[in-house]
Formats: sequence, C-alpha cells, structure tokens
Amino acid sequence: MESSVRTTTLPCGEAIPVLGQGTWKMGEDSRRRADEVRALKLGLDLGVTLIDTAEMYADGGAEVVVAEAIAGRRDETFLVSKVLPSNASRAGVRRACENSLKRLRTDRIDLYLLHWPGSVPLTETVEAFEALKQAGKIRHWGVSNFDTDEMQELVLLSDGDKVQTNQVLYNLVRRGPEFDLSPWMRKRGIPLMAYSPVEQGALAHNARLAEVAARHGASAAQIALAWVMRQDDVIAIPKAGSQEHVRQNVAALDIRLTHQDIADLDRAFPQPTRKRGLEMI
Repeated sequence: MESSVRTTTLPCGEAIPVLGQGTWKMGEDSRRRADEVRALKLGLDLGVTLIDTAEMYADGGAEVVVAEAIAGRRDETFLVSKVLPSNASRAGVRRACENSLKRLRTDRIDLYLLHWPGSVPLTETVEAFEALKQAGKIRHWGVSNFDTDEMQELVLLSDGDKVQTNQVLYNLVRRGPEFDLSPWMRKRGIPLMAYSPVEQGALAHNARLAEVAARHGASAAQIALAWVMRQDDVIAIPKAGSQEHVRQNVAALDIRLTHQDIADLDRAFPQPTRKRGLEMI
C-alpha cells in the first residue's frame, strides 16, 4: 500500500515516518501475541513502517514479536532497537547487537540506540556503534533518554556528531524537553523521538483533551498524538496492541490542530518556564 504518512529527515538525509509503532510491553503475554503481530502488520500496511523495540522489552520478547510481524517485509521496515547501558562496552555492544539481530531474524538494524546514559564511557559506545556500521550490522545510531548536557558532551566526541536521534519521554504532561533540549536538537537538525506520547494511555481520558477532540470528531488520545506530531521534527512512537488502535493512531495524522486548539492546550498543559531534569518511565 502506498504510504501517505508524513516524514521527517534524519541528519544523514534519510526520510523516516513521523508516526512509528512502539513495542514496549509487547511479548510479555503469549495470549496477546497474535493480536500484537496483527497490529504491527496492519501498521506496515498503512505506511507506518518505523517499528521501535529494544533488547530490554520483555527480555527480548518484543523483538521476537517484531520478527514475526516483519517476516517477508524487512525491506519496507525501518527498524529501531536499543542496547542497555550495561551492555554499552565495545564487546557488550557487539554481543547485544548480534543477539538482537538473531531475535529480529534480520541482518541489520536501521537505527540502534543507547537506551539511556550509563557508566561505560560514551567514547567507547560510539566507537562500538561506528564499528557495527562498518560491519553492516547497523545503518545508523542514536541515543535515548539523554538530556541537553549529555547531548552536548556526545557531539563533541570523535564521531559523536553522527548521532541521528534522541528518544525521550515527551507528551502534553511531560513538556520539559521544550525548555532547552528540543531547541538544541532542532538547531542541529536532530529529530526528537517521543515515547509514551499519550502517557501510556492516561491522556486518553483527559477531559480538557476531550473538549478539543469534540471539535475534530476525534478522541482525546488522537488529539494528544496529533499535538506531538504537529512539529515537523518530532517522531511519535505509540504502542498499539490491536488493529483498531493502529487505525486510530494513523487517523491522528490527518488532524490539523488550530491556533485556538494549541492555545487551549497550552493553558491546560503549560509550557515549562524553567529547566527540569529529563523524566523517564
């Protein structure tokens, strides 16, 4: 099916969808496995070709679910996975990547992220990422849960400026990145990847969001998602465990929030006025 999903551009020049499919908590319950696979497959059918996963999710179980969903369709999928900081040494990154490749049943990962900052020196992790690129095991690399000072440190390292994204917690109730992280990344052309854009479903039941949603004939969750994706350089990666949920997420791409909508949401969910530490869940 021809994709109508809007794209943004990584620093390397590659275009990727602004709406992806998250897999956090997938692979934890075998009874949900078939539904999870079907949901991911439908997402691919609808042009949501970016799938985000990690070795940590269900101890690799999410990657196994992804493998089943992308079987026979690997070339149309932009695959994102993550390495734990405890595996971020030269040898650890190589070993973790090989294990992820086996679970994903593929020969390469399109974008490989350090899941959060850890004790291994960043220089060592970056060297390991670059070695994996040279070996053809990964195509690009990035980070996750890095605050502004950590990003500043990263880009000053040898090859640190090859970072392609930073995946952080960002939604209407977690607007901290807007104070200095988002502007810093935007200035350097590095897209922000927003995880939990609907606050793990909590925003789906928000009365203030429901008021805006009523104007668009949409749901509160769709408004929360549309708000994240209103920015050209932000990628949202909500999880959808059912086909209907996938359809709702894709429909959010067509919502165009008005100036009045944005003003109302800013009043309900104020922008940060001071620096806050980066939040994680």
